[in-house]
Order: sequence, then structure tokens, then C-alpha cells
Amino acid sequence: MKRPLVGVLTTLLLGGATIAGTTTTATAAPQAGSQAQARTKAVDFAGTVALSNCSGSLIRMPNSTDDDPALVMTNGHCLETGMPAPGDVITDQPSSRSFTLLNSSGGSAGTLRATKVAYSTMTDTDVTLYQLGTSYAQIKQRYHIDALNLSGDHPTAGTAIKVVSGYWKKIYTCNVDGFVYQLHEGDWVWKDSLRYTPSCDVIGGTSGSPVVDATTGKVVAINNTGNENGEQCTENNPCEVDENGNVTVRQGINYAEETYGITQCVAPGNRIDLSLPDCTLPKPAGSDGA
Repeated sequence: MKRPLVGVLTTLLLGGATIAGTTTTATAAPQAGSQAQARTKAVDFAGTVALSNCSGSLIRMPNSTDDDPALVMTNGHCLETGMPAPGDVITDQPSSRSFTLLNSSGGSAGTLRATKVAYSTMTDTDVTLYQLGTSYAQIKQRYHIDALNLSGDHPTAGTAIKVVSGYWKKIYTCNVDGFVYQLHEGDWVWKDSLRYTPSCDVIGGTSGSPVVDATTGKVVAINNTGNENGEQCTENNPCEVDENGNVTVRQGINYAEETYGITQCVAPGNRIDLSLPDCTLPKPAGSDGA
């Protein structure tokens, strides 16, 4: 996975990349032609967040209301208590983690604080959802920032996307290259992962960044890993495994986990309900899903 950055960057954790200017914004050049511009929605940093070691975003579901407690999304491997083991699912765990909410230019709009980890796992996907003590309406009133909308639809190959890192305040531009039946990394297995085209050369600290459809402006995935050294299925070197068990290694290629399935597991009031009929997120051992 794109490792969280902990304390001083003693080993850089960036696959050899050189870091300079953490407030630099890198965005794609404007598309030529007014028609192309009309088809592409402006994507900036508004609604993204910076964690102590990762990136993330303030998100709302298709059925969220302004008065619902807001949610922040990042990776499972960014969880402050440590990476969940394979098979582990964490729900309703108290948390007071803070997040720096960013404005459109990447500056700080204010600080948000969690009340609990609503859901976290690294099984099948790689996600943590924090519930905040403030509503979307309160955040809008205080900070003039809207949450990003989570798409309820499976992403499509070829779609233009932007990976927006609140930690580095950098935007990566590429396309959806395709999908992976299973992505194996160390002891973890993720299903139906999204593979980027090469220009999304994300680095450590981009973990948890929202992957935004450049046309709709909706979040379709969450950035989580890439093959750094060409190794096969080791940590920081995920491999692709197809339906027949064939293994493919793509050194330098990066991946995200789709998020549309999350929308099927959220009941009114932004409450995670794993017992909903269309919810396929992993459930805690021995749980009925509620």
C-alpha cells in the first residue's frame, strides 16, 4: 500500500521520489477547445482533508441529508490504531482524530474532529470511515466547504480521473486503465480494484486520496497502493491475480479501491448498516451486520 508517513521521513517511503514543496499544486493543463472544457468538471482541493500521515476526504452518500453527521473517508491502513489484519472489520470504535479541511486552493479551511471510527477494514477493500461530531450543514456554515459526493455507480474503464492528495496538496491526472479481479499485497487481498494509467504516479502520503471522476466530480474510488520495486505480491508490491490464478506484476503502476459499494451499506442518518440487503462490505466476525 502507499504507506502512511509517520514522524520524520527517515526512509522517505516514496519509492525513490524526491519531495520538495509540500504545498505545491500539480494539476493537468486545461483541455483544448470549449467543448472539452464543458465536458470536464473543475476538480480542486475543496472537501479533501489532510491527516497526520495520509490523505482523505469529507464525503456524503447519495441519500445523506444536510443535517446528518458528516463522514471522512481514508484508507484502512491509515487507521490510527494500526492496520487491520486480514479478516478484521472494525465498527463503532471511539476516536477523536482530527483532520485539516482544505479549501479549493489547498489552504486550511479549519479543523474537523471525529467522534468514532464508523467502519474500517483492509479485507476486500481498504477503507476507514470516520463519523464527525458536526453535520454537513454546520461545516458548510462554518467553513463554506461542501462535502464530495460518493458515486453509487461502478466506475468505467477509460474514464478521466483525478487523484486529489490533501497531504501533499497535489492533484494527479490520468484515466481508469482497467479493473483487477484480485489484488494481492502481503497478506491482504482486495477485490475488483481500479488500475490507473501510468501518469498517476502517486507516492507515500497519498494513501486515502479520493479518486474523482473528472466529468461528474463524484468520488469513484480511494487511492491505496502501487507496485514500487517489481516484486510479486509483497508489501508495497501488489500483484494482479485473475480468475484463473494467473499472476501479473506491473512495476510502477498504482491502484485504487472502488467505493460505490459503500453507498449500499449506509442507512438514513449516515448510519453504517452492514445488514442492508445490497451491502457487500465485509462484516465483523460473528456479526449479523447491523
